[in-house]
Amino acid sequence: MQSSNPPQIPANEFLTLRRTLSYLSAVILSICFSICLPQSPFHLQVLAQPLRDYPRYSDAAELPHIPKAFRMDYMKMERSFKVFVYPHKTTACDKTRTIDGKYGSEGFFYQNLNQSRFLTKDPDKANLFLIPTSCQSLPAEERSVHERAIAVQHFVNSLISEYPYWNRTLGADHFFITCADIHVTASERIWNLMKNSIRVMCSPSYNVEYVPHKDVSLPQSVQPFNVSVSQIMPPLYAFIAPTTQPLTLAAKYNMKSRTILGFWRGLKENYIRKSLVNAWENDSELDIKEIHTEASTTEIRRLYHEKFYSSKFCICPGGPQIDGAIAVAIHYGCVPVIMSDYLDLPFNDILDWKKFSVILKESDVDGLKRILLNIPDQEYQVLQTNTVMVQDHFQWNLPPVRLDAFHMVMYELWLRRYVTKY
Repeated sequence: MQSSNPPQIPANEFLTLRRTLSYLSAVILSICFSICLPQSPFHLQVLAQPLRDYPRYSDAAELPHIPKAFRMDYMKMERSFKVFVYPHKTTACDKTRTIDGKYGSEGFFYQNLNQSRFLTKDPDKANLFLIPTSCQSLPAEERSVHERAIAVQHFVNSLISEYPYWNRTLGADHFFITCADIHVTASERIWNLMKNSIRVMCSPSYNVEYVPHKDVSLPQSVQPFNVSVSQIMPPLYAFIAPTTQPLTLAAKYNMKSRTILGFWRGLKENYIRKSLVNAWENDSELDIKEIHTEASTTEIRRLYHEKFYSSKFCICPGGPQIDGAIAVAIHYGCVPVIMSDYLDLPFNDILDWKKFSVILKESDVDGLKRILLNIPDQEYQVLQTNTVMVQDHFQWNLPPVRLDAFHMVMYELWLRRYVTKY
């Protein structure tokens, strides 16, 4: 009788499994320590006020997967988390970073970090190290994509040779932000940067070498009232009229005014969006249509503002800039219906998305109306209330505010500070 050998796991799958298990162990250890260790009186000096006293925090307190553990570990993060930013040796990042456009969240992150207590000038005190790759790739109009990619490669290699911190972990305690395409192109040239380091990415999907639980999804910024949104990520941000005043909490909670079952406007850029339009563009309860260039007019922008305000559900089909569609839906208190098979949702390690969104498969497009109609009114009321409550976690502010988008991204990075070091 021939002895059968156990099946062999491919090396790449084994590495992914190993990293995932290591990450989960780190999260569990972090939570256990946060729960078991007594609170030091020092936190009363560092934190202006306890989280339970923070406006609206108690309303959104049940949205994390483990609310109590998150609250205690978050306070520990605020007290002790430190990030060292490598000198970038260029004037590109000395200027104030832009906070509009489809990559505005990257600008918010850099500005917020510079104004926060997390920044340290002493690398020996740092938990993580930020490689400012975008400083080497801007401005776009002065150099070709190839030239900028080479500049990023040389910059990272110079840091590896000049500082000892990368070589201690082969970059496992380093992170970089990659929103513009140039960053992805450049980072692919540095194998260990992609393999080991934490990539903070806009619009992440599993088919662009994004690794869930190692990498971090950067939520899209929505600033419709203070910036000229007619030029922000057209045509998606053409939905919002810059002259419109912010909705009050009462208006966002007003479910009686939400008479449209589901709303979507966009380009038919892929199979799921084509299927969505083909199946439902003529439906009387689902307001789903392809958008055209004339939607940039002020009148149409105001109309779309009213559509978001009047819709129970906002459809967010997979494809380019789906994170922007989700951010806009949350901003308006419209329950997002996420239809994507390849998407790592922002703060997925922290927040329970099933409490404030409907998550479907792309294959559910033909049954979309039936699924939404079958959601009981009481369940919808909970979803919509939670959608309004979670807005603070997705809001970018200058300066940063506790529990806002910047602090949530920092907490995601905090969870990864114990990722396996080689």
